[in-house]
Amino acid sequence: MPPSHPFDDDKLKEECGVFGAIGLKDAANFVALGLHALQHRGQEAGGIVSYAPEAGFNSARRFGYVRDNFTKASLMETLPGSLAIGHVRYSTAGSKGQTAIRDVQPFFGEFSMGGAAIAHNGNITNADSLRRELIERGSIFQSSSDSECIIHLMARSLQRNIPERMKDALRRVEGAFSVVAMTRTKLIGVRDPLGVRPLVLGKAGDGWVLSSETCALDIIGAEFVRELDPGEMVVISEEKGIESFHPFEKRASRFCVFEHVYFSRPDSILGGRSVYETRRQIGIELARETPVEADLVCPVPDSGTPAAIGFSHESGIPYGMGIIRNQYMGRTFIEPTEQIRNMGVRLKLNVNRALIEGKRVVLVDDSVVRGTTSRKIKEMILDAGAAEVHFRIASPPTAWPCFYGVDTPEREKLLASFMSEEEMREHLGVDSLKFISLDGLYRAAGHPEGRNNSCPQYCDACFSGEYPVAPTDMIAKGFQTKAAE
Repeated sequence: MPPSHPFDDDKLKEECGVFGAIGLKDAANFVALGLHALQHRGQEAGGIVSYAPEAGFNSARRFGYVRDNFTKASLMETLPGSLAIGHVRYSTAGSKGQTAIRDVQPFFGEFSMGGAAIAHNGNITNADSLRRELIERGSIFQSSSDSECIIHLMARSLQRNIPERMKDALRRVEGAFSVVAMTRTKLIGVRDPLGVRPLVLGKAGDGWVLSSETCALDIIGAEFVRELDPGEMVVISEEKGIESFHPFEKRASRFCVFEHVYFSRPDSILGGRSVYETRRQIGIELARETPVEADLVCPVPDSGTPAAIGFSHESGIPYGMGIIRNQYMGRTFIEPTEQIRNMGVRLKLNVNRALIEGKRVVLVDDSVVRGTTSRKIKEMILDAGAAEVHFRIASPPTAWPCFYGVDTPEREKLLASFMSEEEMREHLGVDSLKFISLDGLYRAAGHPEGRNNSCPQYCDACFSGEYPVAPTDMIAKGFQTKAAE
């Protein structure tokens, strides 16, 4: 799935996706399929590492989409074995926007007891201090990625096997991480103590798979077994099956609520709930909280669609596809000429003029970050003859950056950080602008009582400014948290 709006930086960029398989013939092929299903989590680059006793460890890392690289027989034949892991990347740490191939995961390290590869979804908030410490002690880094710290911490551990070394390393790490790793005989999955990022376990024939989302299990016909618990490590081997450990101090879960709003695919299951159903319910809550007189409810494709369906159902206002998405928008336009760039979102989205003309239109979108795309879409709707334009946003105002694996603009570039709702409405030039409340979002996500302010059920720092793990590196660079203001 290509990025929602490739012409500007008006959407939060997905983190990364990880997938691993063990006990499957030509496991790398299954990993490639899984990564294809997780493409929405990172479109910049991908990599796969496999192991076969007769061939050892083999790896392939490529820029671009999975479909353009890991569907070639000539490449997949270089990744033999029944054990493999993979990663799709959007750069959230390291050299954003100018990634070198050395930054593409999985990372590999050779230890005294054998090799290990690791793929990481999330962000390490104390990576700068760890990196300085490791370099001072002789570590030589090959990439600019925060994830490489884990490999070096493992190398310095005195434990006798790789899973124990990984426990040692991850106890030093702060922030958010869902990790899929492999040795010569084991597939390993770990979630951070807060469970900020998703990781699920599936059964495929006689083998096992780990994945960022359940939609990637579906593509290979794997059975969803369960989500890993926050703070859990599973070690899977053909000899012992699944072993489960809890190497971290137990903490209250703080899963990322934006996974429900935008990041995860709507056909995935999170916390036992359908993502699609949660997004539809967000639309229902939005209609209850922010009613409006209008003639048509229209989603901003594609992420606004389930919420628009819910809004229409609850409000009784007819639903219509007032904006059509060009499904064949290829990578040709990711670096467009200035002339093409000036066409803006029209290359990506087009207004259904016959449906829009003369109507009072409710546009439902998942978020407003900078507001640049929202303004362009509003102009397109008015140019098509709409009588009124009302924005309804399926998340609260995004006023704080995320430091847990999502590439967000600096705080001063987030519209909601320096404008009130009314000021944003005037800035966008729409007849009305309303966001779902935090309590409404929590109700839609399955918590009828709303947000527990003393101990929130999710990480919602991008809305509330309440960071469950202090962003140590950013504070050292001068960032002020809400508590410090």
